[in-house]
Amino acid sequence: MSLTPARLSPDTRRRALEEMATGELDVLVVGGGVVGAGTALDAVTRGLRVGLVEGRDYASGTSSRSSKLVHGGLRYLKQLDVPLVFEALRERSLILHTLAPHLARPVEFLYPLRRRFVDRAWVGLGVGVYDALGAGRGVPGHHRHLGKRRTMELFPGGRPDEVHGAVSFYEGQLDDARHTMTLARTAAGYGALCATSARVTGFLEESGRVVGAVVRDLETGGDVEVRAKRTIVAAGPWTEELQSLLGRQGPLQVHTSKGVHIVVPRAAIDAHTGIITETATSLLFVIPCPWSDEHWVIGTTDTSWNLDLAHPAASASDIDYILAQVNRLLATPVTRRDIVGVFAGLRPLLAGGTTQTSALSREHAVVSPADGLVLVTGGKYTTYRVMARDAVDAAFRGTRVDGSCTERLPLLGADGYHELWAARARLAGDTGLDVATVEHLLGRYGSAVTEIVALIAADPALAERVSPHRRYLRAEVVYAVTHEGALHLDDILTRRTRLSIETPDRGVEVAQQVAELVAPLLDWDGLRLRREVARYLARVQAELSAQRQPDDEAADAARLVAADLRDMVEI
Repeated sequence: MSLTPARLSPDTRRRALEEMATGELDVLVVGGGVVGAGTALDAVTRGLRVGLVEGRDYASGTSSRSSKLVHGGLRYLKQLDVPLVFEALRERSLILHTLAPHLARPVEFLYPLRRRFVDRAWVGLGVGVYDALGAGRGVPGHHRHLGKRRTMELFPGGRPDEVHGAVSFYEGQLDDARHTMTLARTAAGYGALCATSARVTGFLEESGRVVGAVVRDLETGGDVEVRAKRTIVAAGPWTEELQSLLGRQGPLQVHTSKGVHIVVPRAAIDAHTGIITETATSLLFVIPCPWSDEHWVIGTTDTSWNLDLAHPAASASDIDYILAQVNRLLATPVTRRDIVGVFAGLRPLLAGGTTQTSALSREHAVVSPADGLVLVTGGKYTTYRVMARDAVDAAFRGTRVDGSCTERLPLLGADGYHELWAARARLAGDTGLDVATVEHLLGRYGSAVTEIVALIAADPALAERVSPHRRYLRAEVVYAVTHEGALHLDDILTRRTRLSIETPDRGVEVAQQVAELVAPLLDWDGLRLRREVARYLARVQAELSAQRQPDDEAADAARLVAADLRDMVEI
């Protein structure tokens, strides 16, 4: 079996739904987050006939709102969850070196020591164990103990009265939304049928066995019945909602924890590495932005959330908390005026006997509440591949299905990436693009950059930037629709690019231009184009309003003023 650079386009989506409605699949995967996309890839590369349906967009939930790290989890080491940390470090190595070297890379962090002796002892011990567990697993070297002078050289913006040295170590980082979409596209390249805006509204049952699902096409309003020998639900925070479609109590209880991050310009914090520090409830990261060298991502919070699952809202108290925690270390405080983006996501935690979300397990669970149906949830982004493997194993236990091969399966864009990176100056000369732009494209598409180059060769105007202040090219906007499955303006500005969280206007300035560029590709008439822009602007205003509210309830109410774009599609 070989990988074909398949397109995720409006036409391939329509054909995928049509084909899913005929015959019988071996596996129907419900959920287009990282675990669902990983499950589709795992199943299709075992030789199975696979369909993947997602109610909104690839990575539109938790999988586009993480801390953008692939890591073992020092926090879980402190909880003595050594097996999870070891497993995550192994997966980190695979992602960095084998699966997605074009999308993931090592990043250095400092753990500033605020108490000279106590912190150095326990942080050094913890990171030492971390090194031992991850020895040779994907990062440049072992941790180092730094004195105050060297620490302040790497972190000039630190408070001299608070920072008395540091421990340096490495983690991995990636753009989660692009990685998840690339997983889905890789699955499609091996033959999986993939469709977004395809929401499961019920399960098909025969004699107590689940034999597929009823899927609503949110772009047309029509329903299709998709029959499958096995159905695997990887719905994260929506697990219990999908369980309820069976009409009986399911075995899994999921507690959702909200994690909020802010995005600020690099100039707001004077540091040459990432920063990590401990708070009362979790760890706080200052992370070099994985898709731009112009920003920091700062977070996260860890608070219980029982409101709207699709659009968790960041409140003023969330933002104030992050600012207060990071400013403990900074000589020049970060203020609200520095913030150019905010995002909030939900962690699906397996419910336990505590109300403290920071204490709940990040272990994953795979269960079968009915014959023919498997649910997988919990876990963490870094271990998505293990969760996917376990779900497919459980679905086909006792059958003669091949084992998983995804640990040695590079994603689309990985093969040839290093060679193209080494030849980036020549590629720039051949295309007429500057080297910085070629590096930007290689970091987003890897060796699939040749498809971007082909679009520009056919229409040189696509080499222009969508904004003089951002590196995204018009070709990338077109490619988001023709190759990457974007169906709405929100998909492009929020997940295929990150304009919604890396510009102070949240992408409003370019919304009209981007909509006009993709309108012919998506068959939008003038009315539909205006609606897409208006709905995006309403979403931005609702999010900004939510971020001024004092608590979760008020923020949730403010955010829900702007309805979900897909729920508002005109049929």
